[in-house]
Amino acid sequence: MIKQLSVIFSILLTCTIFVNPAFAIEPLDRVDITNPRLVNSFGSQISNQINVNQQVQISVDIKNNQEKAQEFAYIVQIKNQNNITMSINWVIGSLNPGQTFSPALSWTPKTSGEYTAEIFVWDVENIVNNDGKIAKIIKNDALAQYATLKIIS
Repeated sequence: MIKQLSVIFSILLTCTIFVNPAFAIEPLDRVDITNPRLVNSFGSQISNQINVNQQVQISVDIKNNQEKAQEFAYIVQIKNQNNITMSINWVIGSLNPGQTFSPALSWTPKTSGEYTAEIFVWDVENIVNNDGKIAKIIKNDALAQYATLKIIS
């Protein structure tokens, strides 16, 4: 009888582990990054071919796949055709469980050329400074695979 209960418990435990996707979420699956795009100041999508000195917003859709709130840093790195970093900007935010959000960061090309926007979503850690104030530190801990966007100016 005890052996039968042990087998039934093992089967139930195995089913619970495989049916519940939130049980062991992979580190790079905590957030989804989709739909990288350029948008104007009103949030409307525009072409990836832009003019020199034209300010654009680099945006994606991010979704928290976890069952807990997640603080994040949305980081955009712009590289030119020679793979030289031209710009790095970021913004820090928070997502509730299952929430989708579309952050955007502005960028203005100063010269013509081909550029690549590398888009990252990384974890943020709260620390207490010596003066007792809370500071947010961007951890070297990606929440998702990074996305790229080609831009021609």
